[in-house]
Amino acid sequence: MSRPLYLFLVLIFCLTWSSAFPTAKLAITVAPPLLFLGVRFLIAATILVGAALIFRRRRTDGTHRPVPWLTLMALGVVNFAFYQGMLYLAMRTVSGGLATIITSLNPVLVACLAVPFLGERLIWRKLGGLLLGFAGAAFVVRNRVAIGEDLPGIGLAFIGMFSLTIGTLLTKRLQPGLDLFLLTGVQQAGAGMTLLALGGLRGEQFSEFVIGLLLLKTMLWFVFVVSIASFLLWFFLLRRGSAASASSLHFLMPPLGLIMSWVLLGERLQPLDLVGVVPVALGIWLATSEPISTRVVKR
Repeated sequence: MSRPLYLFLVLIFCLTWSSAFPTAKLAITVAPPLLFLGVRFLIAATILVGAALIFRRRRTDGTHRPVPWLTLMALGVVNFAFYQGMLYLAMRTVSGGLATIITSLNPVLVACLAVPFLGERLIWRKLGGLLLGFAGAAFVVRNRVAIGEDLPGIGLAFIGMFSLTIGTLLTKRLQPGLDLFLLTGVQQAGAGMTLLALGGLRGEQFSEFVIGLLLLKTMLWFVFVVSIASFLLWFFLLRRGSAASASSLHFLMPPLGLIMSWVLLGERLQPLDLVGVVPVALGIWLATSEPISTRVVKR
């Protein structure tokens, strides 16, 4: 795949991924967060796994090994349930723009932790990117706390981001060698069942769903654009490049998230947010700007 095409696909991923944050703020106004997520993931999983089984698409590595169903479902708990669950709970009290900035630190952590976990190369750009990214995020968080953002909510957003980082590294390390529909769908099935159970334990009820056009639109957007299109694209990019290169152009996500939250939710753009976004974006670019051909060292 050519470099321009790869970057174009990453740009599409960033746009769809960034749209999830303001849309999630809308979704939790008409549905309990964990039950909404559970239903969303189970619908997407049914479509993806169903398509994989109908077209008999299972493995891409040329082997006939059995599908590791339980391993995939466990990956889904880390990749989707903990990440999205913590984020949705956080966004009850945290703005969509701030949630985007926190989550955008994921590729910085992935790029740095891929060194000990995956054997990818350690270069000064990754370390510099890590320092810049977290310094910028700390600046924005400090400013947001000062104007009333909820500190426990911010903590939940960071937990979600760390969960996504771990899930990304585990997926790259395990290299399941499965069709992308099956790989994504089974993970979302595990996440959906987990989130429904957690929602029930939290006392969430389906009677809290506000049936209407907003619920329908947000559910359709999350199922088809985010859970299917965006996540399929993410695993495709992760498979084609290193864990770091798969995160190329993520530096666009902080400003994209702020702008989308301003347009869709009317959230105010804080001048100090824009100042803090600069080192975050630069840090992401430094940490992830590697050639796609970067080779993973096998240990």
